Amino acid sequence: MRHCTLFISLPLVLWRLLSLVAAQDGGITGPTTSTSASGYSCDPSRCQLPHCNCASTSPPGGLHPSEVPQFVLFTADDAIQSYTLDAVNQFLAQRKNPNGCPIKMTYFTSLSYTNYTLVTDWYVAGNEIADHTMTHVGSPPASEINGNLIALNALAGIPFSAIQGFRAPYLNYTNDTFHLLSVAGFTYDSSVTSSIPVTDLGTDAYWPYTLDNGLANDCLSTPNICQGQPQIPGFWEIPMYAFFDDRGVEGPHLMDPWLDTANGASVVNDSATLEYMKNTFTAHYNGNRQPIGLYTHPIHLSTTYPGVEVSNSTIDMINEFLDWAQEQQDVWIVSNAQLLAWVQNPVPVSQLNTVEALKCPTPDVDPSLHICNGMPLNEQGLLQECVFSDYPFFTCYGCPQSEPSPANPNPPQQVVPGQQARYRFYRQFPSNWSLYLLVCHICLTLTLIQPNGANLTGGGTGGDASPTSQSVPTFVRFNSARSDFMTIDDGMLGLMTMIASGIIGALAGWVLVDP
Repeated sequence: MRHCTLFISLPLVLWRLLSLVAAQDGGITGPTTSTSASGYSCDPSRCQLPHCNCASTSPPGGLHPSEVPQFVLFTADDAIQSYTLDAVNQFLAQRKNPNGCPIKMTYFTSLSYTNYTLVTDWYVAGNEIADHTMTHVGSPPASEINGNLIALNALAGIPFSAIQGFRAPYLNYTNDTFHLLSVAGFTYDSSVTSSIPVTDLGTDAYWPYTLDNGLANDCLSTPNICQGQPQIPGFWEIPMYAFFDDRGVEGPHLMDPWLDTANGASVVNDSATLEYMKNTFTAHYNGNRQPIGLYTHPIHLSTTYPGVEVSNSTIDMINEFLDWAQEQQDVWIVSNAQLLAWVQNPVPVSQLNTVEALKCPTPDVDPSLHICNGMPLNEQGLLQECVFSDYPFFTCYGCPQSEPSPANPNPPQQVVPGQQARYRFYRQFPSNWSLYLLVCHICLTLTLIQPNGANLTGGGTGGDASPTSQSVPTFVRFNSARSDFMTIDDGMLGLMTMIASGIIGALAGWVLVDP
């Protein structure tokens, strides 16, 4: 593991970051929609997969619930730092899905306090990187949304085409937010809430759906949506599915549910939290198998961040829940992108070995190459520390001359004396190809880890909600998956620059919204 030390004023950053996290709860207190408020209508004979899907509690593709995997979404919001990845990995690092592949998750990333080289690492390990605005503002303008796209591409090397999803900070969005996302080329949003239990009449726990006929969630809490609005054909919404304690619809728990008190109590009780998490999961599992999600702010669970006190009992409780869930048949812990890939082309559990998004190809890269690809041996000596007063960071893609901002998300690159600017090109690698990148004289051979079968259970970390259980080790870089971006550190000829630009433009397919 590479250790990157940032020389900053720790008390100042602690105060700023903790203040930011304390201000965001993503919580709900009751139903956020109703059938009459939604006014939702959709003709399934005209709205058909893979490009259109009606808001429905029934599984997509006409599948019977017994043929459907139970998906457990795992997402994280805000800055990516070593301590936030440590927090995530204490739950996911040693787990496997039923096909033997490591668990992948979605990280909704903001610019503030993010260490970009770790964004690269996390993406190369197969996880999904999504947009959470540059500076964490609710009801964000285009400059916040697009600026984060540009910064993630310029400083972490994430291809524009790979940034498919968005979540609004504080879950605070407007009708205009969806239009901005659509124009900017996003595939989906995941900011709306499923606020009524699946066992209740009128539940709003819909499978992911497109906005061809408007929204069907949050109709009581957000103005100027629903009743057929916003109408954006082909744009997807992945609801955030709440847990419910013994109070039912009056006891919802959405983001970081382990921070909430259960059943109207005055103090947090991990045993009570575990009980209602299991009960809600069971209701989904025994019903139409709508997804369930763990939506986290990882800093709340960090054991390596100074000033944050986290209960080992809470960490053990979350692991116990995931262990228990993975003991059930056909349970998969996935990213939003993996879920959506299945929803767009649903197959029964007996055919899950055909779903490319659930596989885990592993690139074989020459360790002697001097390139930026998220792998320590290749990147050795290439990282640069970008020292700015608010939040310094490391990147392999060249430090900017000034601090990125919504007004200027990609400032000109600092060029080290005696060196040339770093150039970047992209190449997507289909999972069953071997490609030669002649510019780098690289041969990449991707070997698939084949599924072991569909009707299996996943692997857990072991341990239970007891003081004696052990936490998972800290973040280990590159545990599988993909390498579809590279940077050449040597000076490149003008011809190669033009070729690189052409590849970027061809793959991005991305339209910038005017701020």
